[in-house]
Order: sequence, then C-alpha cells, then structure tokens
Amino acid sequence: MSEVLLRIEDLVTSYGKIEALKGVSLEVRRGSITCLLGPNGAGKTTLMFTAAGILRPLRGSIRLAGEEIAGRAPHAIVARGIALVPENRLVFPGMTVRENLHAGAYARADAVEIERDIERLFERFPRLQERAGQLAGTLSGGEQQMLAVARALMSRPTLLLMDEPSLGLAPLVVEEIFRIVRALHADGVTIFLVEQNAHMALQIAEHFYLMEQGKVTFSGDPGSLAEDEVVRRAYLGSSA
Repeated sequence: MSEVLLRIEDLVTSYGKIEALKGVSLEVRRGSITCLLGPNGAGKTTLMFTAAGILRPLRGSIRLAGEEIAGRAPHAIVARGIALVPENRLVFPGMTVRENLHAGAYARADAVEIERDIERLFERFPRLQERAGQLAGTLSGGEQQMLAVARALMSRPTLLLMDEPSLGLAPLVVEEIFRIVRALHADGVTIFLVEQNAHMALQIAEHFYLMEQGKVTFSGDPGSLAEDEVVRRAYLGSSA
C-alpha cells in the first residue's frame, strides 16, 4: 500500500461563530485519486480552502508528506507541492491564456523551465494553444476548466486539489475533463477530488469519503460506496 501523502486530523474551521468543519479526519495516499462527496453546504470547499491555506483552521493538523502545513500562507503551501483548481474555475478573465499560465508559476524563478512547461501543457491541451493570446474570460466553460487545471499544474504540484471540476459543464465536456484527470493520474499526480457526479467519480477514484454537515460520515472503496444504501440513494439513484 502506498504511503499517506496528505493526512488531515481533527480539523476545525469556522466562519465567525459557525463551525464549517467539525473535526474532519481523512487521508490521501500518494499516487491515488481520492474523492470527497457530499451535499451543498457540507463543508467540502471549506476543506479544500483550508488545505490550500486560503482559510486558517481553528485547530487540527494538516500534514503533507509528514510536514505540518496547517495555517501556513497559500504561497508557502504551493511551494510545498499543493495546487488548487477552485470551484467555478476562477481564471483571470482579463488576462490571456498564456498570462494565466504564467500566473500559475508565480512562485517559481526558473524562467526557461516555465516556458518548457507551458509548451508541454499546450501539447496536452491543444485548445489552449490555439487560444494562447485570447482573454480567458472569452473562453467556453470547458476551456476555462482546462485552463484552471493547466494553471494549477504550472506550480508542478505533487498533490492536486480539484473542487467540482465538472460543475456546470455539458456531458461531453465532463467526459473530457475526467479523461484529463485520468491522464494526470497516469503521469503520477496525486489527486484529491470534490465531485457531485458520483457515477463519473466511481470510474476513476480509488477511495471515497462522504461529508455531511462538516463531518466525515463515510469512508470506503468504490465497492463499499456502491453498496452503501444511504450513499446509493443520495448519489447513485435507487437503481444503482
């Protein structure tokens, strides 16, 4: 069994007096695709933001390859190997595709390697190459999602956090996004994925967590997920 890359223990994060995470514990193994399911408002995005350093936890531990990173600044966490693809893509709309990619490498100083990485990403995402000089705000939703993924990869992460990558996209585009996730995984990137599309996630993820009201209520592999009656009704339909 592979080593634990990300270990979260007893994590509590709040918005004012409201606790959004209420003692969350989970782990992501190196080289895996791990998926977090849960209804809207369960705390999934809060967990991603806390792991990425955008939110500071009240208490608890976040360890990346054994190193405590809870409460560190976002740029310090990026430098240690975590990159976030946020919900709703959040590309820089007034910047070109190429400028967005450069923004993803803001913590790096190796200019020659940065340009090489951009060319490699253009090979992986040909549509981005075609639109390299185009403003990101004029791209389609699927193209913006590809750009958000490519921008995150510019930091050369060992762990990619992906928050609802299929949200609001047409079915054919969703299939393409999941193909990209598979390809990244095959290249050795560890992926921690928040996803509402449980049917698609079942095809690629090796371990699942379910979060409800700020707490983890289920942990298991795809087989146990599909067999769990509550999860099946909520996410897979009664006929699953």
